[in-house]
Amino acid sequence: MPALPTVRRRILGAELRQLREGLGLTTSEMAERIGWPQSKVSRVENGRSGIRTHEVPSVLDAYEVSAADARAALSALAAEGRQRMWWTPYADVISKRYASYIALEADATSMRNFRDTLIPGLLQTADYTRAVLGALQPDLTPNAIDALVSVRLARQNAALRRSDPLDLRVVLDEAALRRAIGGPQTMAQQLRHLLEASGEPHITLQVLPFAAGAHAGMTGSFVILQFPVRSDLDVVYTESHTSSIQLERKSDLTTYSQLFENICATALSAAASRDLIAHVIKDLE
Repeated sequence: MPALPTVRRRILGAELRQLREGLGLTTSEMAERIGWPQSKVSRVENGRSGIRTHEVPSVLDAYEVSAADARAALSALAAEGRQRMWWTPYADVISKRYASYIALEADATSMRNFRDTLIPGLLQTADYTRAVLGALQPDLTPNAIDALVSVRLARQNAALRRSDPLDLRVVLDEAALRRAIGGPQTMAQQLRHLLEASGEPHITLQVLPFAAGAHAGMTGSFVILQFPVRSDLDVVYTESHTSSIQLERKSDLTTYSQLFENICATALSAAASRDLIAHVIKDLE
């Protein structure tokens, strides 16, 4: 699987681009300084390629980074950008698109997620995940499904059970609660898991009820990922069955952030949402 743009690589690339622009150099001129193709400079500055350990000193020289602390910080980012990630062993079962999303999620400090039909992956039970995968990808072998379920559970551990857990805000359309994926027993178990998760201090869960009628989120599900240190690295992520879109422009982030807040304002409070989930569980039982 080709190298993926982790947040560390994006931070390094953004810092290098800022340094180059401060020097008044084009990517072609910087490429000539380093002895790289111009395309490689662009890939590094866009976070698409890493820098090999032996290349770091000459690259920092070319970008005229002389301060010892700055060289140490950028060298550390370059090294971290080449680390083996926890999902690497699953490279044969996850797509490049999925791996790219996992890489973003792994470094995010905050996620805002609106889902209109499914429970978000970070809050799914194993049985619910298994039922979803079987419906969306009926050609998967049992072994492949088992591996993807393992990936899903590992994502949850990495994001929600680390020492500084992801700050997760979720709004679910009521349809995601009412569709009995995997059957009544599996769905009831899933909803009980939601109730338990909603009690965690770093998780906020709201439900957008059918009674709300028309609402701002009718164009579909989306995720907003926010990162430490640099807000210019925040992204909006949307996906379909065969593709995904990653939006990074400030105007797009502003639009989707306001959209999420509008949806939250229309949704039930956290307490009322838990009451509705408990009611749906009773209906399933």
